Amino acid sequence: MLKAAVTAGLCAVGVDVIDLELVTTPGVGIMVRELGCAGGVIITASHNPIQYNGIKLLLGNGVAPAPDVAGQIKKCFLDKKFGFLDSPHCGQVSSNEETDAIHIAKVLKIVDKKAIAGKKFKVVLDSVNGAGGRVTKKMLAELGCKVVAINDEPTGIFAHRPEPTAKNLRELCEVARKESAGIGFGQDPDADRLAIIDENGTYIGEEYSVVLAAKQILSQKSGKVATNLSTSRMVDDIAAKTGGEVIRTAVGEANVAAAMLKHDCIIGGEGNGGVIDLRVGPIRDSLVGIALVLQLMVETGKTVSQLVSEVGGYHMSKSKFVADESQGRRILDSAKKLFADAKVDTTDGFRFDFDDGWVHLRSSNTEPVMRLIVEAKDELIAKKYIDAVSNIRREVIG
Repeated sequence: MLKAAVTAGLCAVGVDVIDLELVTTPGVGIMVRELGCAGGVIITASHNPIQYNGIKLLLGNGVAPAPDVAGQIKKCFLDKKFGFLDSPHCGQVSSNEETDAIHIAKVLKIVDKKAIAGKKFKVVLDSVNGAGGRVTKKMLAELGCKVVAINDEPTGIFAHRPEPTAKNLRELCEVARKESAGIGFGQDPDADRLAIIDENGTYIGEEYSVVLAAKQILSQKSGKVATNLSTSRMVDDIAAKTGGEVIRTAVGEANVAAAMLKHDCIIGGEGNGGVIDLRVGPIRDSLVGIALVLQLMVETGKTVSQLVSEVGGYHMSKSKFVADESQGRRILDSAKKLFADAKVDTTDGFRFDFDDGWVHLRSSNTEPVMRLIVEAKDELIAKKYIDAVSNIRREVIG
């Protein structure tokens, strides 16, 4: 229904529409540039439950609009700054079914297809009945993998809560253990986020998707990496070993992609499992993450658990709590006073950096909540910072 409404609205103001049918969000980003379009529209709830289905926009370069541009677009809509045309001048609708093939071809160009195929990896894939199953199974087949797919029918009726977290991917872990798979991959419904399961059926988390992708790329050449303020210090550790540089941005794919384009970054992404490689496109892409991790396994001859152990890690906690705009400002002001000795980054909320960890407090872009991300050398240190913020929250909110 939303797709029909968007299509009719665009045609009514003279815009031609190319219908890609059921494809992934990164697939649309690729095709916007491939077909020379002025922009793209994806009907998706992304990683959210079904009731959050909505309209996601991409600019002509395939990147999601930055907050100020998104605000301008929204204002044009609310102010009705558009004019309808008479029927002879309405836009036309055509269809295109090339997205999967073009997407796969671009991803395969950045890895050694023959070397990966030679390993004959057994892979378990959970696509949560979203858009990613079909194209990902095709790509894995071209990479010579034996694929055990679950929740791969694109019904849009999610088999479990759609965000690829440990709690939501228990079935994937169980199947990976049962099948003695070399690796497992969990996608969100529109396939721009990726979580990894190791050869023991253990969920290693979304943070490692961009970390392992960066490890693979930086092992070949040194360069710049872009990631957001809420992403693990593991990226910094890997970059430091190879002489690379990490550029931190506000949370949001558009911010990371913009930084990558500006600074000519060789890899980037977010700790929510979103990997971006400009050779494929300036958009988070689970297929890119999958291909680069398999490539890293081939090059090193190591299992996922061995790679994770080699990288090391920290204790990370991600939580959120209800707070309106006024409460959010008061919480941030109190935190700034409490953490006066920390290095502070105010690009997006406040990030406080200490020798033994960091705290990131920010208001959500999509919900009336504040998000708290804490990473530290161990759980006790992380708890110290979490408790400090909890005390502030109780003082402000009650």
